[in-house]
Amino acid sequence: MSGRITEYRNGDYVFDVIDAGPIDGPPIVLLHGFPQRASGWDLVTPRLHEQGYRTLAPDLRGYSPRARPARRRDYALGLLIGDVLALFDALGNGPVHLVGHDWGSMLAWGVAARHPERISTLTTLSVPHPAAYRAAMPRGQLLRSWYMAVFQLPKVPELLLGKVFRSPKARARVGLPPEYADRLYDDIIASGAITGALNWYRGLPFWSRSDRTPGMITVPTTHVWSDGDFALSRFGAQRTGRSVQAPYEFRIITGANHWLPESRPDEVADAVLDRVCG
Repeated sequence: MSGRITEYRNGDYVFDVIDAGPIDGPPIVLLHGFPQRASGWDLVTPRLHEQGYRTLAPDLRGYSPRARPARRRDYALGLLIGDVLALFDALGNGPVHLVGHDWGSMLAWGVAARHPERISTLTTLSVPHPAAYRAAMPRGQLLRSWYMAVFQLPKVPELLLGKVFRSPKARARVGLPPEYADRLYDDIIASGAITGALNWYRGLPFWSRSDRTPGMITVPTTHVWSDGDFALSRFGAQRTGRSVQAPYEFRIITGANHWLPESRPDEVADAVLDRVCG
């Protein structure tokens, strides 16, 4: 059994981790999205701890202060997967339960596809399997993803998001609960994480063919989607099951927006617990 992990290393990069819950409990690794941090899981984890699970939520590449490479190519999916595997190695307890939201969901799909032996179960929030995401593009997803093209521009997105996150009225329109929206400027802009966070989008041209087509998922999986999600379409969410060759559940959280860990933590915790206990 390992001790608490407050940080871990992958090559030259050091990642900060929130490690909580029973230290001898089965581990659940939680991967955050954009523009979030590990603390975005804070309302979800208490329920998991009550059921005896240990949770580890890292600040991912671009967000952890000592893991912010400047080059876009350093955010290719294979490198991001390597960061997660390094956390698994630091934990050293065998397979883990893996959970991801938004970009963390896309990363979790990649980890589970390439390294199923490292995963006990998979729970993904919002972002569907990459094959389903591509299939949804001509069916409305392309229009929902317009911002991804804007984020490819140099410097402009940093300036725009800095203004949005600084303004209380603009922050409110993001859709996060106020206590999380009010932290956006400090967590992402003032901390210096904004360019690294945007590099997850800017790194897309450097993804390999295998990054873009991760293949079938062979571990028990739950995909959770909210019907008020502005960024992800119903088509992709419903099609995700076609890419899973294992016990699978598709769960819809009604009346919720994109920010599920912060806005609907109990329902997220229910989905995770139903999967890991199943």
